Amino acid sequence: MEILRPDSLAEALEMKAAHPGARPIAGGTDLMVELNFDRTRPEEIIDLARVPELREHGRTNGTLRIGAGVTYTRLIRELSAELPGLAIASRTVGSPQIRNRGTVGGNLGTSSPAGDGLPPLFASGAVVEVASSSGGTRRVPVAEFVCGPKRNALRDDELIVAFEVAPAAGPQQFAKIGTRNAMVIAVCSLSVHLWPGERAVKACIGSAGPTPIRATEAEAFASGELDWDSRAPLGDTALREFGRLVEAAARPIDDVRGTAAYRHHALGVLARRALTWTWDEYREAR
Repeated sequence: MEILRPDSLAEALEMKAAHPGARPIAGGTDLMVELNFDRTRPEEIIDLARVPELREHGRTNGTLRIGAGVTYTRLIRELSAELPGLAIASRTVGSPQIRNRGTVGGNLGTSSPAGDGLPPLFASGAVVEVASSSGGTRRVPVAEFVCGPKRNALRDDELIVAFEVAPAAGPQQFAKIGTRNAMVIAVCSLSVHLWPGERAVKACIGSAGPTPIRATEAEAFASGELDWDSRAPLGDTALREFGRLVEAAARPIDDVRGTAAYRHHALGVLARRALTWTWDEYREAR
């Protein structure tokens, strides 16, 4: 196995073009597991640790652009105010050591439906920036980029460069169920965002379908049910209906971490809690 170590994005893209089967590695928190269990054995690995362009983040025309190499630790420390939902999700990822190495770019590349960083990106309508040396840059909506369990729209000569996302305009939450409190793969998860300017609620389910799933009927119901002007409390009947609609949107399976029935039930509970948390935060902010 050959390790390729580019010093710039241009050099990394040239290496990927010359070695289409090469696997990129940044934090390695997913790829090293595959290697250790002998599930994959690529002839080349492209080590992206020295590519400075992937570690940058900034704002352009009101949109945040975050490099694929920005770690969970940096995202929590530097972007919690702008992306609270993604920051909450990042805090649930593994241990401090894993958060120091792992990246949301890696979550996108792995495209696991259980990836903790994905539901907040779906709920925010994020766009994934990918590039190749011959084709230049493409921008792909995250819901089109992740197209199946551990499958995505990345071409053989492309690398994930960054993702673009609107900064939060209102409260955001992320919650997940796992078999223990720390270092756990989600049995199911849910991200709920309020966008008061649009008078909209956005909700995305994780680890309960082949990809993260936007709960569109639940979103439409909650968006119309909330009293955005008076900020009146949300009643139990509305919370139960929101939970029911989130449950209905899920497409879980039985696996070693939990049954489909349990995932449906848990998502209903998470939905009621997350909507309550976000709405109470919005009400208290006036």
